Amino acid sequence: MMTAKERVLMMLAHQRPDRPPMQVSFTPEFKQRLLGEYPSLDLVSDPYALDIAIGSDLLLDTVGWMTAYNQPGEHYTDEWGVGWKAVEYSTPFGNGRYTEVEKNPLADDAAVVSFKAPDPHRPHLYEPIKRLLSNHGDTHCITGVVKTTIFECAWGLRGLEQMMMDFYLDPDIADAILDIPFNYHREVAKEMVRLGVDMIWIGDDVGSQNGMMISPDTWRTFLKPKMASFIASLREINKDIVVAYHSDGVINPIIGELMEVGVDVLNPIQPNCMDPSELKKLYGSKLCFWGGIDQQSVLPFSTAEEVYETTKQMVSILGEDGGYIAGPTHNVQLDVPMENFKAMVQAITEKQ
Repeated sequence: MMTAKERVLMMLAHQRPDRPPMQVSFTPEFKQRLLGEYPSLDLVSDPYALDIAIGSDLLLDTVGWMTAYNQPGEHYTDEWGVGWKAVEYSTPFGNGRYTEVEKNPLADDAAVVSFKAPDPHRPHLYEPIKRLLSNHGDTHCITGVVKTTIFECAWGLRGLEQMMMDFYLDPDIADAILDIPFNYHREVAKEMVRLGVDMIWIGDDVGSQNGMMISPDTWRTFLKPKMASFIASLREINKDIVVAYHSDGVINPIIGELMEVGVDVLNPIQPNCMDPSELKKLYGSKLCFWGGIDQQSVLPFSTAEEVYETTKQMVSILGEDGGYIAGPTHNVQLDVPMENFKAMVQAITEKQ
Protein backbone atom coordinates (compact mmCIF):
# COMPACT_ATOMS: atom_id res chain seq x y z
CA MET A 1 0.00 0.00 0.00
CA MET A 2 1.25 3.49 -0.85
CA THR A 3 1.94 5.94 1.94
CA ALA A 4 0.18 9.28 1.82
CA LYS A 5 3.44 11.02 0.94
CA GLU A 6 4.16 8.57 -1.89
CA ARG A 7 0.66 9.21 -3.22
CA VAL A 8 1.21 12.98 -3.23
CA LEU A 9 4.65 12.73 -4.84
CA MET A 10 3.25 10.53 -7.60
CA MET A 11 0.42 13.00 -8.17
CA LEU A 12 2.89 15.91 -8.39
CA ALA A 13 4.80 14.02 -11.08
CA HIS A 14 1.55 13.88 -13.08
CA GLN A 15 1.30 10.15 -12.63
CA ARG A 16 -1.87 8.46 -11.44
CA PRO A 17 -1.57 6.91 -7.96
CA ASP A 18 -3.84 4.23 -6.47
CA ARG A 19 -6.32 7.01 -5.68
CA PRO A 20 -6.11 10.80 -5.74
CA PRO A 21 -4.53 12.38 -2.67
CA MET A 22 -7.11 14.03 -0.42
CA GLN A 23 -7.05 17.01 1.89
CA VAL A 24 -10.09 18.21 3.84
CA SER A 25 -10.36 21.05 6.33
CA PHE A 26 -13.43 21.88 8.42
CA THR A 27 -14.86 24.69 10.49
CA PRO A 28 -14.51 24.13 14.25
CA GLU A 29 -18.25 23.45 14.50
CA PHE A 30 -18.24 20.76 11.82
CA LYS A 31 -15.10 19.26 13.35
CA GLN A 32 -16.99 18.75 16.62
CA ARG A 33 -19.77 16.94 14.76
CA LEU A 34 -17.24 14.81 12.91
CA LEU A 35 -15.44 13.85 16.11
CA GLY A 36 -18.69 12.19 17.19
CA GLU A 37 -18.05 9.65 14.43
CA TYR A 38 -14.64 8.82 15.96
CA PRO A 39 -15.20 8.69 19.73
CA SER A 40 -11.90 6.94 20.50
CA LEU A 41 -9.62 9.52 18.89
CA ASP A 42 -7.19 11.35 21.17
CA LEU A 43 -6.51 14.79 19.71
CA VAL A 44 -4.49 15.81 22.75
CA SER A 45 -1.71 13.36 22.01
CA ASP A 46 -2.06 13.85 18.22
CA PRO A 47 -3.93 16.93 16.94
CA TYR A 48 -3.94 15.38 13.45
CA ALA A 49 -5.58 12.09 14.42
CA LEU A 50 -8.89 13.13 12.87
CA ASP A 51 -7.29 14.17 9.57
CA ILE A 52 -5.48 10.84 9.40
CA ALA A 53 -8.60 8.89 10.37
CA ILE A 54 -10.60 10.25 7.43
CA GLY A 55 -7.73 9.58 5.02
CA SER A 56 -6.11 12.98 4.46
CA ASP A 57 -2.78 12.71 2.67
CA LEU A 58 -1.65 16.27 3.33
CA LEU A 59 -1.37 17.60 6.88
CA LEU A 60 -1.38 21.38 7.28
CA ASP A 61 -0.06 23.80 9.87
CA THR A 62 -0.60 27.55 9.63
CA VAL A 63 1.60 30.41 10.79
CA GLY A 64 0.81 34.04 10.04
CA TRP A 65 -1.99 36.56 10.12
CA MET A 66 -5.56 35.31 10.51
CA THR A 67 -4.55 32.14 12.33
CA ALA A 68 -6.87 32.80 15.24
CA TYR A 69 -9.92 34.40 13.65
CA ASN A 70 -12.42 32.28 15.60
CA GLN A 71 -11.76 33.58 19.11
CA PRO A 72 -14.22 33.54 22.02
CA GLY A 73 -15.99 36.77 22.79
CA GLU A 74 -17.96 39.20 20.68
CA HIS A 75 -15.01 41.51 19.89
CA TYR A 76 -11.26 41.15 20.02
CA THR A 77 -8.09 42.70 18.62
CA ASP A 78 -5.33 40.53 17.21
CA GLU A 79 -1.57 41.04 17.59
CA TRP A 80 -1.48 43.12 14.39
CA GLY A 81 -3.98 45.58 15.85
CA VAL A 82 -6.80 44.41 13.56
CA GLY A 83 -10.16 44.44 15.33
CA TRP A 84 -12.66 41.62 14.79
CA LYS A 85 -16.31 41.06 15.62
CA ALA A 86 -18.17 37.76 15.87
CA VAL A 87 -21.02 37.03 13.47
CA GLU A 88 -23.27 34.08 14.26
CA TYR A 89 -25.21 31.96 11.79
CA SER A 90 -27.74 29.14 12.04
CA THR A 91 -27.95 25.80 10.25
CA PRO A 92 -30.13 22.69 10.62
CA PHE A 93 -27.23 21.18 12.58
CA GLY A 94 -26.74 24.00 15.06
CA ASN A 95 -25.30 27.50 15.26
CA GLY A 96 -21.82 28.58 14.25
CA ARG A 97 -19.83 31.76 14.07
CA TYR A 98 -17.33 33.54 11.90
CA THR A 99 -15.48 36.76 12.61
CA GLU A 100 -15.27 39.84 10.42
CA VAL A 101 -12.81 42.74 10.42
CA GLU A 102 -14.22 45.85 12.09
CA LYS A 103 -11.10 47.93 12.89
CA ASN A 104 -8.13 48.72 10.65
CA PRO A 105 -4.99 49.94 12.44
CA LEU A 106 -3.57 51.58 9.29
CA ALA A 107 -6.74 53.43 8.27
CA ASP A 108 -4.89 56.72 8.81
CA ASP A 109 -1.89 57.45 6.61
CA ALA A 110 0.22 58.60 9.56
CA ALA A 111 0.02 55.15 11.17
CA VAL A 112 1.72 53.43 8.23
CA VAL A 113 5.23 54.80 8.84
CA SER A 114 5.34 53.86 12.51
CA PHE A 115 3.63 50.45 12.24
CA LYS A 116 5.65 47.50 13.48
CA ALA A 117 4.55 44.00 12.50
CA PRO A 118 4.87 41.09 14.95
CA ASP A 119 8.16 39.22 15.05
CA PRO A 120 8.12 36.31 12.56
CA HIS A 121 11.13 34.69 14.25
CA ARG A 122 9.50 33.85 17.59
CA PRO A 123 10.41 30.19 18.22
CA HIS A 124 7.02 29.21 19.65
CA LEU A 125 5.34 29.90 16.31
CA TYR A 126 7.07 26.87 14.81
CA GLU A 127 6.74 24.33 17.61
CA PRO A 128 3.52 22.80 16.18
CA ILE A 129 4.99 22.26 12.72
CA LYS A 130 8.16 20.82 14.22
CA ARG A 131 6.03 18.25 16.07
CA LEU A 132 4.02 17.59 12.92
CA LEU A 133 7.19 16.92 10.93
CA SER A 134 8.57 14.70 13.65
CA ASN A 135 5.39 12.66 14.08
CA HIS A 136 4.15 12.38 10.49
CA GLY A 137 6.82 13.72 8.14
CA ASP A 138 7.82 10.27 6.95
CA THR A 139 4.32 9.21 5.94
CA HIS A 140 2.38 12.36 4.97
CA CYS A 141 2.91 15.47 2.88
CA ILE A 142 3.55 18.22 5.43
CA THR A 143 2.31 21.59 4.20
CA GLY A 144 3.21 24.90 5.76
CA VAL A 145 0.33 27.33 5.27
CA VAL A 146 0.99 31.07 5.00
CA LYS A 147 -2.48 32.20 3.95
CA THR A 148 -3.56 35.80 3.33
CA THR A 149 0.06 36.25 2.31
CA ILE A 150 0.06 39.81 0.98
CA PHE A 151 -3.17 41.40 -0.27
CA GLU A 152 -5.71 40.16 2.28
CA CYS A 153 -3.55 40.97 5.27
CA ALA A 154 -2.79 44.40 3.77
CA TRP A 155 -6.44 45.30 3.36
CA GLY A 156 -7.14 43.95 6.84
CA LEU A 157 -4.64 46.50 8.10
CA ARG A 158 -5.79 49.34 5.85
CA GLY A 159 -9.46 48.61 5.11
CA LEU A 160 -10.62 47.06 1.84
CA GLU A 161 -12.24 50.17 0.35
CA GLN A 162 -9.28 52.39 1.20
CA MET A 163 -6.81 49.81 -0.12
CA MET A 164 -8.66 49.67 -3.42
CA MET A 165 -8.51 53.47 -3.72
CA ASP A 166 -4.83 53.50 -2.77
CA PHE A 167 -3.95 51.39 -5.79
CA TYR A 168 -5.02 54.30 -8.01
CA LEU A 169 -4.77 57.42 -5.85
CA ASP A 170 -1.65 56.69 -3.77
CA PRO A 171 0.29 53.73 -5.18
CA ASP A 172 3.31 54.45 -2.98
CA ILE A 173 1.35 54.00 0.23
CA ALA A 174 -0.36 50.93 -1.22
CA ASP A 175 3.04 49.39 -1.95
CA ALA A 176 4.33 50.27 1.52
CA ILE A 177 1.35 48.58 3.18
CA LEU A 178 1.64 45.49 0.98
CA ASP A 179 5.30 45.20 1.98
CA ILE A 180 4.34 44.70 5.64
CA PRO A 181 2.66 41.29 5.26
CA PHE A 182 4.97 40.39 2.35
CA ASN A 183 8.08 40.74 4.51
CA TYR A 184 6.50 39.02 7.52
CA HIS A 185 5.07 36.02 5.66
CA ARG A 186 8.19 35.57 3.53
CA GLU A 187 10.22 35.09 6.71
CA VAL A 188 7.61 32.65 8.03
CA ALA A 189 7.64 30.61 4.83
CA LYS A 190 11.44 30.56 4.69
CA GLU A 191 11.57 29.20 8.23
CA MET A 192 9.06 26.48 7.36
CA VAL A 193 11.13 25.48 4.33
CA ARG A 194 14.26 25.33 6.48
CA LEU A 195 12.42 23.04 8.89
CA GLY A 196 11.70 20.62 6.04
CA VAL A 197 8.08 20.98 4.95
CA ASP A 198 7.19 19.35 1.63
CA MET A 199 4.91 22.12 0.40
CA ILE A 200 4.19 25.79 1.10
CA TRP A 201 0.65 27.12 0.67
CA ILE A 202 0.49 30.85 -0.09
CA GLY A 203 -2.12 33.10 -1.64
CA ASP A 204 -4.77 35.76 -1.36
CA ASP A 205 -8.38 35.94 -2.48
CA VAL A 206 -8.14 38.15 -5.57
CA GLY A 207 -11.11 36.61 -7.36
CA SER A 208 -14.85 37.01 -6.86
CA GLN A 209 -17.71 34.85 -8.07
CA ASN A 210 -17.82 36.41 -11.54
CA GLY A 211 -14.45 38.08 -12.05
CA MET A 212 -11.31 39.36 -10.38
CA MET A 213 -11.58 41.67 -7.37
CA ILE A 214 -8.75 43.76 -8.75
CA SER A 215 -7.83 44.17 -12.38
CA PRO A 216 -5.18 41.86 -13.83
CA ASP A 217 -3.02 44.94 -14.47
CA THR A 218 -3.27 45.98 -10.82
CA TRP A 219 -2.29 42.45 -9.78
CA ARG A 220 0.66 42.55 -12.19
CA THR A 221 1.83 45.90 -10.86
CA PHE A 222 1.51 45.36 -7.12
CA LEU A 223 1.36 41.63 -6.40
CA LYS A 224 3.08 39.66 -9.15
CA PRO A 225 6.60 41.00 -8.49
CA LYS A 226 6.27 40.36 -4.77
CA MET A 227 4.96 36.84 -5.36
CA ALA A 228 7.84 36.11 -7.73
CA SER A 229 10.36 37.35 -5.17
CA PHE A 230 8.61 35.42 -2.39
CA ILE A 231 8.77 32.10 -4.24
CA ALA A 232 12.32 32.67 -5.46
CA SER A 233 13.49 33.19 -1.87
CA LEU A 234 12.01 29.81 -0.90
CA ARG A 235 13.69 28.05 -3.80
CA GLU A 236 17.03 29.49 -2.72
CA ILE A 237 16.62 27.35 0.39
CA ASN A 238 15.10 24.28 -1.28
CA LYS A 239 14.96 24.28 -5.06
CA ASP A 240 12.40 21.45 -4.98
CA ILE A 241 9.90 23.01 -2.57
CA VAL A 242 6.36 22.65 -3.91
CA VAL A 243 4.35 25.89 -3.94
CA ALA A 244 0.55 25.89 -3.80
CA TYR A 245 -1.37 29.10 -4.43
CA HIS A 246 -4.86 29.80 -3.10
CA SER A 247 -7.43 32.24 -4.38
CA ASP A 248 -11.17 31.89 -4.30
CA GLY A 249 -13.21 32.92 -7.31
CA VAL A 250 -12.38 33.67 -10.91
CA ILE A 251 -8.67 34.20 -11.57
CA ASN A 252 -8.37 32.90 -15.15
CA PRO A 253 -6.52 36.00 -16.43
CA ILE A 254 -3.53 35.40 -14.13
CA ILE A 255 -3.19 31.61 -13.99
CA GLY A 256 -0.48 31.48 -16.63
CA GLU A 257 1.47 34.19 -14.80
CA LEU A 258 1.15 32.36 -11.48
CA MET A 259 2.84 29.42 -13.18
CA GLU A 260 5.45 31.82 -14.56
CA VAL A 261 6.46 32.98 -11.06
CA GLY A 262 6.72 29.41 -9.78
CA VAL A 263 3.31 28.15 -8.62
CA ASP A 264 2.97 24.35 -8.88
CA VAL A 265 -0.52 23.77 -7.45
CA LEU A 266 -3.68 25.88 -7.79
CA ASN A 267 -6.39 25.87 -5.12
CA PRO A 268 -9.43 25.67 -4.72
CA ILE A 269 -10.88 25.39 -8.28
CA GLN A 270 -14.47 26.45 -7.58
CA PRO A 271 -16.64 24.85 -10.30
CA ASN A 272 -19.25 27.58 -9.88
CA CYS A 273 -16.59 30.11 -10.91
CA MET A 274 -14.16 28.39 -13.27
CA ASP A 275 -14.53 25.43 -15.63
CA PRO A 276 -12.40 22.52 -14.33
CA SER A 277 -12.37 20.81 -17.74
CA GLU A 278 -11.05 23.92 -19.43
CA LEU A 279 -8.41 24.45 -16.75
CA LYS A 280 -7.23 20.86 -17.10
CA LYS A 281 -7.05 21.22 -20.86
CA LEU A 282 -5.14 24.51 -20.76
CA TYR A 283 -2.78 23.95 -17.85
CA GLY A 284 -3.02 20.36 -16.69
CA SER A 285 0.23 19.15 -18.24
CA LYS A 286 2.26 21.40 -15.92
CA LEU A 287 -0.05 22.68 -13.17
CA CYS A 288 -1.62 20.55 -10.44
CA PHE A 289 -5.06 21.28 -9.03
CA TRP A 290 -6.36 21.09 -5.46
CA GLY A 291 -10.02 21.20 -4.42
CA GLY A 292 -12.85 21.11 -6.94
CA ILE A 293 -15.64 19.64 -4.75
CA ASP A 294 -18.22 22.40 -4.54
CA GLN A 295 -18.89 23.69 -1.02
CA GLN A 296 -21.40 26.35 -2.09
CA SER A 297 -24.21 24.11 -3.30
CA VAL A 298 -23.23 20.46 -3.81
CA LEU A 299 -21.98 19.49 -0.36
CA PRO A 300 -24.68 21.22 1.71
CA PHE A 301 -27.72 20.85 -0.54
CA SER A 302 -27.34 17.73 -2.72
CA THR A 303 -28.18 14.16 -1.79
CA ALA A 304 -25.40 11.80 -0.73
CA GLU A 305 -25.73 9.98 -4.03
CA GLU A 306 -25.35 13.25 -5.95
CA VAL A 307 -22.30 14.18 -3.88
CA TYR A 308 -20.72 10.81 -4.61
CA GLU A 309 -21.33 11.08 -8.37
CA THR A 310 -20.21 14.72 -8.54
CA THR A 311 -17.02 13.90 -6.66
CA LYS A 312 -16.29 10.96 -8.94
CA GLN A 313 -16.81 13.22 -11.94
CA MET A 314 -14.37 15.79 -10.59
CA VAL A 315 -11.77 13.10 -9.88
CA SER A 316 -12.18 11.92 -13.46
CA ILE A 317 -11.79 15.42 -14.91
CA LEU A 318 -8.95 16.81 -12.81
CA GLY A 319 -7.20 13.56 -11.90
CA GLU A 320 -7.12 11.90 -15.30
CA ASP A 321 -3.31 11.79 -15.39
CA GLY A 322 -2.54 12.62 -11.78
CA GLY A 323 -2.01 16.26 -10.94
CA TYR A 324 -4.99 16.48 -8.59
CA ILE A 325 -5.49 16.74 -4.83
CA ALA A 326 -9.17 16.08 -4.17
CA GLY A 327 -11.13 17.98 -1.55
CA PRO A 328 -13.78 20.63 -0.97
CA THR A 329 -13.41 24.18 -2.21
CA HIS A 330 -13.46 25.56 1.33
CA ASN A 331 -13.54 24.37 4.91
CA VAL A 332 -16.45 21.94 5.30
CA GLN A 333 -19.22 24.04 6.83
CA LEU A 334 -21.63 23.26 9.63
CA ASP A 335 -24.57 23.00 7.19
CA VAL A 336 -23.13 19.93 5.40
CA PRO A 337 -25.04 16.69 6.21
CA MET A 338 -22.74 14.00 7.59
CA GLU A 339 -23.87 11.51 4.95
CA ASN A 340 -22.77 13.98 2.26
CA PHE A 341 -19.36 14.37 3.84
CA LYS A 342 -18.96 10.59 4.01
CA ALA A 343 -20.04 10.22 0.38
CA MET A 344 -17.37 12.69 -0.71
CA VAL A 345 -14.66 10.93 1.27
CA GLN A 346 -15.73 7.53 0.00
CA ALA A 347 -15.67 8.69 -3.62
CA ILE A 348 -12.15 10.04 -3.21
CA THR A 349 -10.54 7.35 -1.09
CA GLU A 350 -11.85 4.16 -2.64
CA LYS A 351 -9.33 2.60 -5.00
CA GLN A 352 -9.62 3.74 -8.59
